[in-house]
Amino acid sequence: MNSVYHPGELAVQAKAGVSQEAQFLAKMINSQLQPMAKGFLATQQIAIATSIDRQNQVWASLLTGEPGFIAPISDRIVQIKTPPTAGDPLIENLAHHHEIGVLAIDLATRRRMRLNGWAELLPDNFGIQLHTKQVYFNCPKYIQTRQIEPAPINNGQVNSTPERSSDLSLSQREWIANADTFFVASFDPDSRGADASHRGGMPGFIKVSSDRQLVYPDYAGNNMFNTLGNINANPASGLLFVDFNQGSTLQLTGKSKIIWDQARIQEFAGAERLVEFTIETAIEINNATHLRWRFGEYSPFNPMVADPGANLKQLACNA
Repeated sequence: MNSVYHPGELAVQAKAGVSQEAQFLAKMINSQLQPMAKGFLATQQIAIATSIDRQNQVWASLLTGEPGFIAPISDRIVQIKTPPTAGDPLIENLAHHHEIGVLAIDLATRRRMRLNGWAELLPDNFGIQLHTKQVYFNCPKYIQTRQIEPAPINNGQVNSTPERSSDLSLSQREWIANADTFFVASFDPDSRGADASHRGGMPGFIKVSSDRQLVYPDYAGNNMFNTLGNINANPASGLLFVDFNQGSTLQLTGKSKIIWDQARIQEFAGAERLVEFTIETAIEINNATHLRWRFGEYSPFNPMVADPGANLKQLACNA
C-alpha cells in the first residue's frame, strides 16, 4: 500500500504504537493549497524555513514581513517575499539544495500550517518561490500566544551582525533554559523531504546539558511523527530560538538522537520521548527582524515543569 509517509516516519509510528492513527491522519495531507490555506497564508507575518547547506547540515531560519509577504499565486506555488538576513545561511543553502520546509504560524491564534516542497530563488535574492509537495494544518497544542506589537520597532535598518561559534555561550545557554518556544528543522535525504515544526512548553522544559548539548521532551502530538521520522532517518537537524522581545535569533545546527529510555524520559514531566541534540555550529543574529511580540498566555496543554529554575541553577554551577 502506498503511503504519504516515508520509512523513517513509519518506523517511529510503529515504535510508538500509533500506525493506525497515523494512517487515518494521512488524509489531512494535500499536495496543493486549498482555499482555506490560501486565506491563512495571505494574513501571516512569520514563517520558519528549513534548508540544507553544502555539508548537508540542516538549518531553521526565521522569515518575517507584513501581511501578504507570503503570497499564494496558484494551487501549487507560494511566493515568500522577504530579503535575506545577513549571516543567515538560508539563501545560500537554497541555491545548492532546493528542498525546503516552511511552517507558517500565527502565534496570536495558535494556528499553524506546514508546506513542504522545493524552492527556487526570486531575482536579486528578494525571496523564494515554493512549489508544494505537502500542505497541511497542525493542531494548536503547546503554542504560547503572542501578539505582534502594533508599531513594530525599526530604527532605520535591522542590525543583523552574526556571531558564529561551535558551542554555546553562558548567555545563550540561559536563553535556551528560559525558552518556552523553539522550532525544529529536519530532512530525510531519501524522500527529499525537508520539514519545519514548532515545539513549546513551560520555561525550563529544555535541559541544557553542556555548552554543546541539550535535551528536550517530545510531548503527545498528532501521531504523524514528521520531525522524529526525519530524525530517525537522518540525525542532521537544526533548532531556532527567537527572542520575541528583542527580535534576535539563535540558530543551531547539529545532530539529534531520539531517546526511548523510560528512566530518562521520566525526568521530564509529560514527555513520551526525548530528543538529545548535539551542537555543531551556532549563529546568533541580533535584531534579525524588526518585529516584536507581546506575550499573552501559556498553552493549557503544557506539562508543568517541577522546578523551572533548576536548569539555571545547574548552569550557574557549571559556569
